[in-house]
Amino acid sequence: MKHRPTIIMALIVMFLLPLHPAHAGFMDIFKGLGETVTSDPSPLSEETIIKGLKEALEKGTQSAVAMVSKPDGYYLNPEIKIPLPQSVRKVETILRSVGFGSTVDQFEQSMNRAAERAAPQALSLFVDTIKQISFDDARKILNGRDNEATLYFKKRTEQKLTGLFKPVVHDAMAEVDTTRLFQDLSAKTASIPLAGTLTQDPDAYVTARALDGLFLMLEKEELKIRQDPAARVTDLLKTVFKSKQ
Repeated sequence: MKHRPTIIMALIVMFLLPLHPAHAGFMDIFKGLGETVTSDPSPLSEETIIKGLKEALEKGTQSAVAMVSKPDGYYLNPEIKIPLPQSVRKVETILRSVGFGSTVDQFEQSMNRAAERAAPQALSLFVDTIKQISFDDARKILNGRDNEATLYFKKRTEQKLTGLFKPVVHDAMAEVDTTRLFQDLSAKTASIPLAGTLTQDPDAYVTARALDGLFLMLEKEELKIRQDPAARVTDLLKTVFKSKQ
């Protein structure tokens, strides 16, 4: 063993020195030496860091997309539920007072249904983004803020995701009656004196809020992997994220 001379020298010094209060800390020093010798001081390799981070991101993105894509993934999650657009909220009380309460409720639910249908579109883009991560990117994400990976994804995918989501949201809203319900609400609002008109673009609104919810869930998954050892379900994840702590 290459450390044997060091250990032998430490033992010789320990037995030659008198046991005196001034040397009370020697055993602590020796203990530390033993721990240094028996532990693996080598830093993680680039390959290990990148592979571990990619594994964590794949796990996090798959989990986040699965959560929001399931039935009621948006609608029954108060953190990401898509609320009525501001233009509808302004006249909500009036609409309910004239018997359009159920239409308002159906419209809100249908927006969330459309988001749930669109969410799976994100996974393939996330996977492609993960494949392109460099060592420098991996280091920055691993040593960065608790939402560093989420910010990385947002910067590189949000514009593309908007383009992917919008047509899917548009088609989904037609299928679940969001478009018709919005048109009904618009017509009713226009018929009420001083109520104004509903000018919101439902496609753009639902797309933006759907992405906000997706990134929020991704952030929560990232935080879980960073802070909760139980969330690191493979040896590689345990090794990489333990090295940061």
